[in-house]
Amino acid sequence: MEELYKTLSKDKWKKIGTRPRAGVLVPLFSVHSKSSSGIGDFNDLKLLIDWCEKTCNSVLQLLPMNEVGVTFCPYDAISSFALEPAYISLTALAGEGVKSFKSDMAYLKKKFHPGKSHLDYGIREAKNRVLQDLCVYKKNQDQDGFKKFIKENSYWIDDFAIFKVLKYFHGGRPWYEWEAVYKDRDPAALKNFQKEHSEEIDFEKWAQWTAYLQFKEAKRYAGSKGVKICGDLPILISRDSADVWAHPEFFRLEFAAGAPPDMYCAKGQRWGTPTYEWDNIAEDNFRYLKAKLKFAENFYDILRVDHVVGLFRIWSILESDAPENEGLNGSFDPKDESVWKEHGRRILEVMNGSTGMLLSAEDLGVIPRACPETLKEFGIPGNDVQRWTKDWKVLHDFLGPDKYRTLSVSMLSTHDTTNWPAWWEYEAGTVDGALFIRKCVDRGINYRNVIQRLFDPSRSKHGRLRWLEEIDSVDVLVSVLGKREEELKDFIEMYENSYREKEKLWESLLLKGPMRETSDEDIVTAVFSFTLKTGSIFCINTLIDYFYLADIWKGDTYQHRINRPGTISKANWSLVMPLSLEELSKHKVSNKIKSMIKAARF
Repeated sequence: MEELYKTLSKDKWKKIGTRPRAGVLVPLFSVHSKSSSGIGDFNDLKLLIDWCEKTCNSVLQLLPMNEVGVTFCPYDAISSFALEPAYISLTALAGEGVKSFKSDMAYLKKKFHPGKSHLDYGIREAKNRVLQDLCVYKKNQDQDGFKKFIKENSYWIDDFAIFKVLKYFHGGRPWYEWEAVYKDRDPAALKNFQKEHSEEIDFEKWAQWTAYLQFKEAKRYAGSKGVKICGDLPILISRDSADVWAHPEFFRLEFAAGAPPDMYCAKGQRWGTPTYEWDNIAEDNFRYLKAKLKFAENFYDILRVDHVVGLFRIWSILESDAPENEGLNGSFDPKDESVWKEHGRRILEVMNGSTGMLLSAEDLGVIPRACPETLKEFGIPGNDVQRWTKDWKVLHDFLGPDKYRTLSVSMLSTHDTTNWPAWWEYEAGTVDGALFIRKCVDRGINYRNVIQRLFDPSRSKHGRLRWLEEIDSVDVLVSVLGKREEELKDFIEMYENSYREKEKLWESLLLKGPMRETSDEDIVTAVFSFTLKTGSIFCINTLIDYFYLADIWKGDTYQHRINRPGTISKANWSLVMPLSLEELSKHKVSNKIKSMIKAARF
């Protein structure tokens, strides 16, 4: 690992160390304890940190902790800075002498009982009402500390607080539908509004201060236990956010960001978030970007940069394009591929030079060569997800543990994928049905006919098509499709990288006996052992996957996931873990995880 000390992040590596680390990815909204009120909170982070210490996980990775909007998506937040106030621990506040609010906490626990499979986001408004009452008692207890916090965060907090209150004032409508004087930030109108709503605005600031203090205390606690906190910086921000309202000049509002079509999303993706006007951000000396990093540094040792390739070039869709087209009609911005490397490198140079946190990067999907080259130069780890870490061009097989990148975070799943057992049961050895049909239509192939001849309907579920065993060569595939081989390169690539995929992995995992279609503890244990033995500097897995090391999850594996990209659903960003943190600490799976991590290289 000595080569990490020769990169542009050498100062970060010296601080964090270059020994390999195992870790866990946990959405805070997914956990619960005896003391939390309807949703995981900052106090629960301490229990998670204790569990990490117990199981030899020395990294706790969180999803973005920013305040969310109506879709509850942390990657579509209403601020790049503000923390989600629902994560404030009422127990911690009440423990400071506000005993009269214990009945409110008991009511929240009863109404929003954590025994359900998915979170009821009604907890946010209900908890907010309790916080407003608590604010009356607590706000004046440390005025000097409160004022210092406001001063140190003046870049964003004044705009954010008035934005929040203006949203309430306009019935929750997005800022671009407000009265013109507020939408366009008329100074006199904003000044008058601030005077008339000073108490509400002060509450929003107090809530952020309280969240800041509790989160910062959790980081201090993690440090005392030898656990590093990894945050997540969304590359984009909601169109209806305080950031865009306060600085519209930093955004290209006529465009929506997304992703081009790929083997998992036939139409690509349209996220709806505006893209950046980087020239204007640069003219302001990148103050906006630097301020994000400065605030994040209060809470994190490591910061994952979401969709890092978007710093080099981003899939940009006209906002006026029909929503049903999703990402089909986009194009890359910048258009000129020759500038991509310098474009991304300049932004990463600013980020790396503006923080003491070690940057990590989500570099999944179709990645231009400029991106991994730059990440390597900076010493920024990328992501190696087991199901995609393959030789895609020649052998069409999974890479062995020794072939993973040293400068990477190895993992079984992400927050955007199925859990690993669901991938094994429903996706391994398949192609995306919608993508296959679209390619057939484009090529003038009768897809209804060829699907019957190529795929096994009994093993094709959730929009995925599983190859028939007898389609055992490219020649057979070409014959069924009825076109010349040179016209079918994309079909052949899909086939070569998915046909008998499960059987190939079974052999790689050195599992005994005939390949089993359904996942079980033995298969999950084998793939965990495989991933823990890779050469990656970090190995961070989701708590969802860890639970499959024992018989904890019940029901269909396909339902246990955090998000389905490109969809808006109550099932997204709301999954609740089936065990409380206290139960998890005592469960046999914790000892198994500890044994596996210690037996590896951590």
